[in-house]
Order: sequence, then C-alpha cells, then structure tokens
Amino acid sequence: MNFALIGAAGYIAPRHMQAIKEMGHALVAAYDINDSVGIIDSISTECAFFTEFESFMEHAWWLRRQRGRGIDYWVVCSPNHLHSAHITAGLYLGCDVICEKPLVSTPAQLDELRSIEQETGHRVYSIMQLRHHPAIHELRDKVMHEQRNGRYEVELTYVTVRGPWYLASWKGDPRKSFGVMAEIGIHFFDMLHVIFGGLESQALHYHDEHKAAGYLEYEKARVRWFLSIDAEDLPERASGQSSTFRSIACDGEEFEFSSGFNDLHTVSYREILAGRGFGIEAVRHCLETVHGLSLDTPALPREGEAHPRLSRLVPVSSRAAVDRRH
Repeated sequence: MNFALIGAAGYIAPRHMQAIKEMGHALVAAYDINDSVGIIDSISTECAFFTEFESFMEHAWWLRRQRGRGIDYWVVCSPNHLHSAHITAGLYLGCDVICEKPLVSTPAQLDELRSIEQETGHRVYSIMQLRHHPAIHELRDKVMHEQRNGRYEVELTYVTVRGPWYLASWKGDPRKSFGVMAEIGIHFFDMLHVIFGGLESQALHYHDEHKAAGYLEYEKARVRWFLSIDAEDLPERASGQSSTFRSIACDGEEFEFSSGFNDLHTVSYREILAGRGFGIEAVRHCLETVHGLSLDTPALPREGEAHPRLSRLVPVSSRAAVDRRH
C-alpha cells in the first residue's frame, strides 16, 4: 500500500517511516516546511518531497488519478494544532488517516471529524502505543482478575527531560501543543482509563509550562499523577542514567516501564492495518480528560489526593482545601 506523511522533519516521523518500511509498504510522498529530511532516503529514495502544502496536495491528487498509485494511508505527524486540518485533507482525498496524539484539542473537533468520517467513508486512527506495552497489559490483567473491595491507590509519575529547544519550538506554545498535559500526558490518561475504568472526578493541583500534577478518580482507582519535562524531577535512581522515567505504583507495587518502547509504533501499524486500530471513540475519553483539566483552575489538594512530588512545588495547606471543579 502507498503512504504519504505530513511532518517529515519532526521528532516522531522516523518511527512512522520505519513502521511503514518494516510492514513492507511504500512511502510515496512527504511534506514538511523544513527540509532537514535526509532520513527519508533510508526508507525510500523514490519518495516525493514538498515544502509547500499546496504542492504536496496537488501531487497527492495527481497520484489518485493514476491507476494503482493513489495514497491508501495519510500519516499526520504535524504540530498538534494542525492535526484537524491535515486529517480532514486526508479524509477528503479518499485516504484512511493515521495520526499522532492528540488527534485534536476539543471534543467538538472530535465530533466534527466523526461527521467527516461518515461523509467520506474513511477512518481516522490514533497512535496510542502505550496500550501495546507489556507492562500495561500485565497491570490491566491484574486489575481485571483480582477480586477486591474499594479502589486501588495509584501514583503515576512521568518525567521526560526536554532541553531549551522544547520551549522555543511549537511544543512550548500552548496554543499549538495544547500544553504539557496534552503533549506528554494524554497517553497516560488513556492508559489509566483502559486499566481502571471510567473517570468519575478530577482535580488539577499544579500546572505550568514544565509540569503538571493532579488527582483522578476512576471506577477502580484513586490516582495521584505528576508529569514533568524538568531534569530536576528525575528520581535519584534515574538521574545521570536516563532522561526518561515512567512509573505507576498500584497499592505500593511499582510497575516501572521506562523501557520497551522501541517497536511500539510498528506494533501500532500492524494492528491498524489488521483492522484493530484505535479510532475516534476509542480515544475520546482521554481527550475529554485533558480538555477538562485544561479548563480547571489549580486548587489545593484534599487530604490523600496530592502526589508526593507536589510538596516540592506548592505548600500543601493543613486546612481544608478549596473546592474543586469536577
């Protein structure tokens, strides 16, 4: 099958290119406003490349008119705020679309994409590779089969260090990335829903351009969470050894999953092409979670709801915390 890719110069694009190659398919066209895309040659030396979207689209329509050369899958790796427009272009071109997270920024935009799916007869799939991680499968199975009364007590910690370039790029602009909760957190909110069921309440305790913290209550769990791109938040056991730390502690038992991510995009592609991809409705809950948190005003945590690292950021009052919005 033929693939076209938008955002070829980005950080995540090479994983998509490699997945296309490993699955035995062809990358026939690519687009980015930046031309530092020499990595395309390691995938295909016949891939057409464009730095103007209009020229890219013109070429895509030309391919569609050539027998057997039309684009089957349209891959979106562009900045988050452009996802909706780029997904829509692919659907109207007659392609199924594979898009990096988050698909869009609001539930209303998600509803619009659903309408365009129905109009065009083509599908949108989101890359949610954490659902394929073995450690997540292990925890999900444990929760599914364990008989217990009451909710699990969970602490989620994710620190992925980013240098000064991050805030200077579109990722540091919340109008384009939708903020740190959307950019690095949406996978984890998705994971929590898959493991612990429906979300019943939420609270935001802290939020700035580098980190965020809060509380989520699911059907089966009370979750204290912390996300950060700041090196100072790495635990001592990871500092100097790795720039990423991912951990989820469930009733004190830690499931550390900082490794095991290398081939998950290829696994995601295999599942999508087999008809088992994660479509709009599969990822709606995590987008709604991020959107709801983004509208919240940070509030002092109630007793038992603060992530341990929160005390480093704000003083935790001994008085009853202010009411939070749900």
